[in-house]
This record gives sequence, structure tokens and C-alpha cells, in this order.
Amino acid sequence: MGLQQMFKVMLFYTACFLAEPNLVYAQKNSAVWMDDLSIRTFSEGIPAVLAKSSGSGEAISMKGTRYSRGVGVNSTSVLSFLLNGNALEFSAVVGVDDNGVKKLPHLFYVIGDRKILFESGTMKWGDEPRKVKVNLAGVKRLGLLVIVELGITKTYSNWADARFIMKDQQLPLNIPNTDERIILTPAAGKAPKINSAAVFGGRPGNPFLYTIAATGDRPIVFSAGNLPAGLRVDTKTGIITGKVAAKGEYTATLKAKNSAGEAVRQLRIKIGDTIALSPPMGWNGWNSWAREIDQEKVIASANAMVKMGLANHGWTYINIDDAWQGQRGGKYNAIQPNEKFPSFKQMTDYIHGLGLKLGVYSTPWITSYAGYPGGSSNLENGFFPDAVRDNKRDFRYVGKYRFEKEDALQMAEWGVDYLKYDWRIDVQSAERMSVALKNSGRDIFYSISNSAPFGQVTDWARLTNSYRTGPDIRDSWLSLYVSAFTLDKWSPYGGPGHWNDPDMMILGNVTTGSPLHPTRLTPDEQYSHVSLFSLLAAPLLIGCPIEQLDAFTLNLLTNDEVIAVNQDALGKPARLVSEKNGVQIWLKQLENGDYAIGLFNISGYAKTPASYFRWGDEKPVSFRLDLAKIGLKEKYNIRDVWRQKDLGEFKETFNTRIRHHGVVMVRLSAHQSTKY
Repeated sequence: MGLQQMFKVMLFYTACFLAEPNLVYAQKNSAVWMDDLSIRTFSEGIPAVLAKSSGSGEAISMKGTRYSRGVGVNSTSVLSFLLNGNALEFSAVVGVDDNGVKKLPHLFYVIGDRKILFESGTMKWGDEPRKVKVNLAGVKRLGLLVIVELGITKTYSNWADARFIMKDQQLPLNIPNTDERIILTPAAGKAPKINSAAVFGGRPGNPFLYTIAATGDRPIVFSAGNLPAGLRVDTKTGIITGKVAAKGEYTATLKAKNSAGEAVRQLRIKIGDTIALSPPMGWNGWNSWAREIDQEKVIASANAMVKMGLANHGWTYINIDDAWQGQRGGKYNAIQPNEKFPSFKQMTDYIHGLGLKLGVYSTPWITSYAGYPGGSSNLENGFFPDAVRDNKRDFRYVGKYRFEKEDALQMAEWGVDYLKYDWRIDVQSAERMSVALKNSGRDIFYSISNSAPFGQVTDWARLTNSYRTGPDIRDSWLSLYVSAFTLDKWSPYGGPGHWNDPDMMILGNVTTGSPLHPTRLTPDEQYSHVSLFSLLAAPLLIGCPIEQLDAFTLNLLTNDEVIAVNQDALGKPARLVSEKNGVQIWLKQLENGDYAIGLFNISGYAKTPASYFRWGDEKPVSFRLDLAKIGLKEKYNIRDVWRQKDLGEFKETFNTRIRHHGVVMVRLSAHQSTKY
């Protein structure tokens, strides 16, 4: 090509650009609609985000205008994107959906590399939607944030017509979760160590099942001296069974012996009106398998509980969530198992034979959330028509005919040990099932779900063994923060027999909001998760497939000193005693006079728009704990419970470093020994 010809070509492209600058722009770059991405994987919201519809499931609509493209969000919403400088622009139309909550203020933000690129100001239902158009040149990480009052759901706001302009056919990516997963807990020794709860409650005349959980080389020979009349121990398994006829408090001496030594522990057995004297520890199948749960998966989970060694640390319950229920029938005209559970009683007996306990799910509604038969009906015989299953949302209410007594008697006959009762909670339904379970002839742990109103907390504590304090949990720091770090006001009401329940644990591989995937909590956030649940004396229910546990997650779940804080016989939940410079201090009093403390580096989470996101440049903080300011004025031996390591004697202050969203969890003893 000659010089003159080249000059003509350059003039042609220059003229094209001047006439239509977007022509050259479009040749090198591409528009990526946000609703074409796997948008749930970018979300830290509590209810899942929805593509091409509002959070209500209806079409996106703002002030009467419908939008065919966009993403609907719910509650406080956090969407995070890794751009690595490959984006040029983001645009959208934002506002509160026409199905949203009236009068509730919403704030929309677009944040790039910690800088606010767009801020909507306060927006409410009925306000004119606002257009967003921001330059993303050079931005590495992008955050889209909607702030409403934390914990409120069904608020429905939108990023309508949302799209990126990306370079060279690139796509926005997920923020990586690649921090090193450091194992802190030392391996259990060869000598026996008894780890099961030191106090246990039962009702007189009801079947009794308690397993001596112990680590150490097998075989172990178990014994239990001074058991009350009616109980016996299997020396090979450590399973204590039988019935105690009379009310009273008994102190048994548990022993576990192998070739490397012997462990001895006292067990207080309280036979009376109160069960669940320590928080339950176990597994729930919903975040593992959801509706795909079946008998084979339940048995596999029970076997894995034993094989993976969790049972040796006190993990006990195997809980079936929604989707096991079939039509009514049988001796009591109670809910029967569906075709996925062909031999329910035999399955229960098998699980009991492992020293574990079985839980099931129900609801006082006509239909469960997943569309299976519930505890009431508009038909006298309780039949569950296909029309109800096909229109399940229309039957989420308590029907004309109720079957609490029948269902409780059936559960007791099968040998069920735990009931999760799930609906939009009301006192009357909660009380009817509470009475039915107490009169069933079996000790059945009674857990109600979800979002129990705080204003009636004394009723939940009176009627139930645990009550869900918030919405369904998701595997994100936002969800964990809402579910657990805001629970201080509930703490005075939790205790032996009635526990504050922030929902299942979000460790391992989970299905919260999307197909089975590794938890999106960072390793440090996972340590904080287990630490705070233990300090709060919360139920510990594993939410992942047990047989898929990796070494890191298994280590998180088998630290006996952390578990001992959760299972402490005093049963007093921790209190938030201080929050300063981005660090929360949670203090828990223990039965023997010790204290457990969690120092959590929340980095001012939810205080500023940028604090909702992970930017990749977070650093540990140095922290000075002033013991006197939190009421601890003696000299204390301080022990790092995750590392199971004594740190020395301290008076007045204790200095440490805490990783971002991480924790330092310690046990303080004014005695010479820090053993528990």
C-alpha cells in the first residue's frame, strides 16, 4: 500500500469516528448485560437476586414503567465484581420497585476501588427512577450496593437496564476467595478425652439417649458409674440408654479407657421438666441437598458423622429438613414419609444404633415452603391434593383442621428426637405443638423457624427449645453479620432449655441460593463464624454434606475447646461489651468462673458504603484489650482456644493482632489451671 493510499484510509476512519464515534467504540468493546451473568454468584444478599425480574419474582416496574432487562434485589444488597481494568463503563436505572415497601428509605451506590462513583441519595417507593452512568476506566473491583435497614426483607429495589461496557470481549468476574486456609487446631492425642456435654436433661419415664463422645485411639472401653436406676451403658460404644422414672438430679462418673490412658468426667443428669440443657450439635440437610434429600443421603450423612470423627466431638443430630413428607395415614392419621423414605422406622433405629439422633421438619401450615404436606388442612381427613402442591404459595396458612397431636405421637413412635417447625411464627401454633410434643412420651427438641419476632421473645423461650432470630442465612459476610453480629439484644433470653438460633452454619460446600459450591466466606470469616456461634451458645448445625468435608473445614468443627465454650453448662450467651476502632469484643461467662472472649475485626462493617466490600488490600490490625474496662480486674491466665495454647498471665491489658474479618478467641482463668 502506497503512502497516498494509506493516507486516504486514515482519512476514511477519521471521518467515520467524527461522524459516529461509537462505531469504532463498538468494534473493540462489547456491552455485557448484568442479567446475562450468573448474577447470584456475585451477590452477598440474604434473599437471592433475580435476573430480569424484581425481587418479588414479578416484572421489574418502577413508577409504572416496566423494564425487560435488569436485576432485582431484596433487602440490603451487595454485588461485587472483579474487573481488573477491563471495563469502561457501567450504566443502569435504579429505584424502588412498584412491589416494594412504601416509605422505607433506600440508598444506591456504585463504588470502584473504594471510591464512590455514584450515590443516589434517599429514594423511596414511588420516586422517579434515577439514571446511572459511570466511567470504570482502570477500576479493578466494583461494588453495587443498596442499603436499607439491616434485617428487613421483601423491600424490592432494582438495577434496571444494567450493563457494562467491557474491553475485548472480557466479562466481569467473581471476587476470588483464595486466602490461605490455615489449620490452627492441633490433632487429637492417642489418649482418651471425653468431649460430650457435661449436663443432660430428660423427662421422667421417657426414653433416654446420651452418647459418651471421646477422642483417642480405638478400641475404647466406656463405663458410667452412679447412673440413676433405669439407665445402662454399652461399654463398646459409650451409648447410655433406658428410662429414669423419678425426677431428680444425678451425678454420674463417665470413664473412657484405652491402651494410652484413661479419661474421667462427671455428668450431671437432670430428670425434670427441662430438656436441651446445652445447645444441639448436629447436621441439617437443607443446605446440602434441599429437595433432593432422601433416605440414602440421610444414612450416608449419619455414617459420615461417625467415620469423619465428628461424633467423637459431640456432634449428634442428623436432621431431615423439608421434602420428606407424604400423605397422612397410619395409626394416628399423621404425616407419613414419601416414596424417598421407604423404611423410616428402620432408618431411625439405625441412626440411634450409631449413638446419633434423628430430626424431622414440619409446619403448621397446609403446605411447607417446598410444597409438601403440612400440619393442617382444610379437609377433615387431612388429605393433601395435587392442587395444593401446584399452588403452594396460596396455602401457606394454618388450615381449618389441625393435627399437632397426631403428628407428635407419630414422631415419638418412630423415635424422632428433633422437630424443626417452620412458618411465619405465631404464638398459638407454637404453643399447640409445644404441648403436643411434651405429651408425646418422648423428649423431642423443639425448634421454631424463621424470623421469630423479638417482641415475643419471652413466649419463644417459654414454649420452645430454640427459636430462629432472623431470616435464612446465606454464605456471605453480610448474611453472617445480620444473623449473628446483631444478636446482642437476644442474649439475655437464651439459656438452658431455650436457645437463640441464628440458623445453620455456612461452612463447607453449600447450596444457599445457587448450586452446591464452596462457602464464599473467607477462611478468617469462617473462624469468626464458628467462634461467634460458640460464644452465643447457639445451636451448631452443619449445613454441608458431611462426607465432602475437607481437612480445613473438619478442623474448624472439631476443636474441643471451642466446642466447650458453646456447650458450657452455665448456658449464658456472650454479650457485646465493646465496639471500638472496628473491633467488637464479645464476653461470655463460663460455669467454672472462667471467661471466653472473642475479639472480632469487623473493620467497621456497615458503617460506610465501602465497608460492605472486600477490596483485596485489607490488613490485620493491632489491638489492645483493656481488661479492666470490660470488668475483668484480676490477673488472668489467657489461652488461645483455637491453637489450644497458653499465652501467659496478663493483668489490665492484652495485646494481639487480628486479621480482617478474623477473630482472636481466648479463655481467661483467674485460677492456676486453664483446663475446662
